[in-house]
Amino acid sequence: MNHADPNRAEELARNVAVALRFKKSQGTPEMPQVEKDVLAPNYDRARGGNLHLANNARDTDMAHPGLYLRKALPDRVDVIERVIADGDRVGLLFRVTATHTEGFFGVPPSGRKIDVYEVAFLKLVDGQLVEGWFMMDEAELLRQMGAALPARSDGRIVAPPVPEKGEDVDIVIKHIEAQGTLSTQDRNKILAAASRSTREKQNLASGYRHLRYGFEHLRSYCKARGSKFELDAAIPDRRDRIEVLMAERDEIWMRFNTVGTHGGSLCGIAPTGKRVGVNVAAIMRFDDGRVTESWIFADEFALLLQLGVPNLFLQTK
Repeated sequence: MNHADPNRAEELARNVAVALRFKKSQGTPEMPQVEKDVLAPNYDRARGGNLHLANNARDTDMAHPGLYLRKALPDRVDVIERVIADGDRVGLLFRVTATHTEGFFGVPPSGRKIDVYEVAFLKLVDGQLVEGWFMMDEAELLRQMGAALPARSDGRIVAPPVPEKGEDVDIVIKHIEAQGTLSTQDRNKILAAASRSTREKQNLASGYRHLRYGFEHLRSYCKARGSKFELDAAIPDRRDRIEVLMAERDEIWMRFNTVGTHGGSLCGIAPTGKRVGVNVAAIMRFDDGRVTESWIFADEFALLLQLGVPNLFLQTK
């Protein structure tokens, strides 16, 4: 949070407190009162964490995991790893840890322990949540449960639409530059946005750490089969558009989508000619204009569904 303006810092701290209160109350006896306090009447859950599994189970008799997944994951504990606040937004990065003991959108109980990442981008107005956007690592969740995507009786694979929101990198940078005098956080935002352009090469600090690749599981899948992960060759017209850009101290959080045509082989998946696109969350740290650390999480399960191979990772670690 930017502490230069005490009033602004107080508002950001309040937003973080509201976001954490909401998150930590889920599945507890306090939840109904907390939601009454912190959810605005027009609250929009723009995206659920298990978007794809929920969509696959829609209009079927597949077992529902319950509110906040507590029926299927009764001992669920969310381990919050990072929090950021900027303007009217709060970002949360956490791990969902639990034991899978009941039906989960059609996946039968496995008794297995799960530990998967989820990211949240929240928007607040006057101390209340007006928008919640969540993305869980559903591909890894299914792998840890040892389960394939539950088959629908109609035989369909419910693939998500290609994301259409966001702005081109150049437009985002122009908006920031138009503000006039730029803070360190503004300059870091520009560098983070520019990293999504194919024309730019990231300026990495000595000792730079890449904590997670965007398509982490596809990379592992390719490596296990002795092939290279080449996303740009598989989707040669790939283009990124930025949806959310946040800064706090030396950290930048970015939500963007990457979209293009599957025109080349991807880890042995033959070209389909389909237009594909997924959401991506990125966390970057900067020091004196250089990237010191990055952690990126792409919605790989969405891509598998769009390509018609939802169970690709089932036999891989």
